[in-house]
Amino acid sequence: MPGFFRSLRTFAQLGLWLPLLLLPYLRWNGKQAIMFDIDHSQFHCFNLTVRPDDIWMLMLLALAGSMLMFAVTNIASRVWCGYFCFQSTWVDLFTWIEGKVEGGPSARRKLDDAPWHADKLIKKVSKHAIWLGVSLLTAISFSIWFVDAFEYWNKLIHLQLPRVGWVTLALVITGTYLYAGLMREQMCQWMCPYARFQSVMADGQTIMPSYDINRGEPRGKLRKGDEAVAQQGDCIDCYQCVQVCPTGVDIRQGHQLGCITCGLCIDACNSVMDKIDKPRGLIRYASPDEIEGKLVKKRLHNPWIWVYSSLLLASCLGVVYGLAHMSSVTLNVRPERQPLFVRMSDGSIQNRYEFKLMNKTSKDIHISVTADGGIKDQRIIGSEKPIFISHERGASFTVFVKAPGNNINKAATPIRFHVISQEDSAIEAEYNTVFNGPSL
Repeated sequence: MPGFFRSLRTFAQLGLWLPLLLLPYLRWNGKQAIMFDIDHSQFHCFNLTVRPDDIWMLMLLALAGSMLMFAVTNIASRVWCGYFCFQSTWVDLFTWIEGKVEGGPSARRKLDDAPWHADKLIKKVSKHAIWLGVSLLTAISFSIWFVDAFEYWNKLIHLQLPRVGWVTLALVITGTYLYAGLMREQMCQWMCPYARFQSVMADGQTIMPSYDINRGEPRGKLRKGDEAVAQQGDCIDCYQCVQVCPTGVDIRQGHQLGCITCGLCIDACNSVMDKIDKPRGLIRYASPDEIEGKLVKKRLHNPWIWVYSSLLLASCLGVVYGLAHMSSVTLNVRPERQPLFVRMSDGSIQNRYEFKLMNKTSKDIHISVTADGGIKDQRIIGSEKPIFISHERGASFTVFVKAPGNNINKAATPIRFHVISQEDSAIEAEYNTVFNGPSL
């Protein structure tokens, strides 16, 4: 059924899923621009590389996405399900393919009821073959988010994928074919957890496709010249709203678990109202309070909107902070605990430190080590020469700090180590720790 919400749903689905399917083929500096590199425990996004020690930013990003979805659900119900969800999008695609191969609903019913013959066999085999082809492309599009896209295609064509690659391919193909082709709305009604807890986030002010019962009842078939027409509501009981619903919900029975807020029933009803010269809006986006004639409050008065918005803002600020303070190298310094210090024969005090340095850049670097604070006349031993760190690799080394015993006036003195690349001064890192000495 064509209409505003049908077009909006199509454009929303294409706007989300086409970029996600095509982005892995984008190259940047000779490498895949965006990739979850599981083999090397890295996430690449153009020039940005996120490693396990920075994974908290991805977690905050996921939290921000969840809070955004919760806030939108509180305002307009299951918008994600109706306009963006993978299951809804692929069911739409599989249903469209089915219609192109087997015809409209009535033609499909006749084909199903007909005995097996050559035309029926060709149509059925063609439909399922195309479904499997789409499932294969879906599985490949999913897999190449985790490996180089072009290398993956080369290995797939030459049947050289590793075992985990074949298993992943088989699982995604089976899942896509089963869920989108065969189960369809059963996934939304019985298996999707979001359908269960979305009712907790909705309230009387949440707008959703709603049937105006005061205007539509009593419903009845359209009959011209009948005296009963004057007492009849605007609903002519045509069942078009039920026919176009992806989950088979009769919206006239009130809001139900199966409603995914896609608005297709609104398009169907409006088209019927246009034909019978009735005003549109018998089914429309409205809140339960509006339909029941209650006072409609402003959304800003809803405390849940403020909760979701605050968590969303905090998550986004956390990600921005992490990106602004992300260094090209990470430094961790561990002072030796056994013993805390060593008294040398000349009376000086020496501390031992274990350095762990990660070079996050794509280039090899040589780093030098310096220290601020600490003890007067202290000397760093073990890093007189620049230390080589391979690209995208870590290195461990030991550094000693030796200071005159007469200059030590407390048991723990703050000291800050600083490492800097000789090739690029912008590549640097600092770490604060203490220099341990004898108690006075």
